[in-house]
Amino acid sequence: MTVRLDISGALATIALGRSSLNVETKVAFKEAVDCAASNASVRAVLLTAEGKNFCVGQDLGEHVAALEADPETAMETVGIHYNPLIKSLKELTVPVVVAIPGACVGAGLGIALAGDVRVAGTNTSFGTAFTGIGLASDSGLSYSLVESLGASRASALLLLGDKISAEQALDWGLIHRLVPDEEVQGTALKLAQRLASGPTEAYRQVKSLVSASASGLFDALVREAAAQTHLGQSADHKAAVDAFLAKEKPVFAGREALPSGTNNYLLG
Repeated sequence: MTVRLDISGALATIALGRSSLNVETKVAFKEAVDCAASNASVRAVLLTAEGKNFCVGQDLGEHVAALEADPETAMETVGIHYNPLIKSLKELTVPVVVAIPGACVGAGLGIALAGDVRVAGTNTSFGTAFTGIGLASDSGLSYSLVESLGASRASALLLLGDKISAEQALDWGLIHRLVPDEEVQGTALKLAQRLASGPTEAYRQVKSLVSASASGLFDALVREAAAQTHLGQSADHKAAVDAFLAKEKPVFAGREALPSGTNNYLLG
């Protein structure tokens, strides 16, 4: 099995069974993401790997075979597989936590950056590697690296293809938690479980607002006002306020958090 999908309660876990991506893995990966997206019970996704490495990108053996068969069509996998996969990941309306063991390179880095919260181990390493084989970038890295690092650092990372350590990745903001290698999976699981029990509709609006932030501050202000107005009517917000006043811990209902009759409009 190249990709394992496990849905337990409100948490969907998607685990890569191999570190390099062949067609079978890419197809199964997208199917798992789409399955999680269509399951109404899922309130968070944990993306991880079952091997010692998270993902080292394209299976070069398969790529070489494609080049030998027809150089003109060898890169069609970008449009057919990688782009739809990244798009599906970014369109998930629930939080996505990424547990990153070992190496995270090329398309693997693009996949990791499509998540919301990233946890890595002390020996995790990151890189782009594309220019090392005469390519530029795919899997959204020309956007996600600039968004995460700024144009200067993103350009250097893509042009030079140098690996960076987990410590450097934390300093630059590529990851959010750095833990001992043996704690990566457990830490990521706890964060995913925490998000799965949180205010799903608020998280959805946060993700929508962040995605729309590139349109500028003034537009963001309008969107934030609309989102807060929308969320202010939710059952989760009322429950949280009541719990605060009672000095209790709130329990969030999640997807069914809006009272009947409330307009559930999409912002962004």
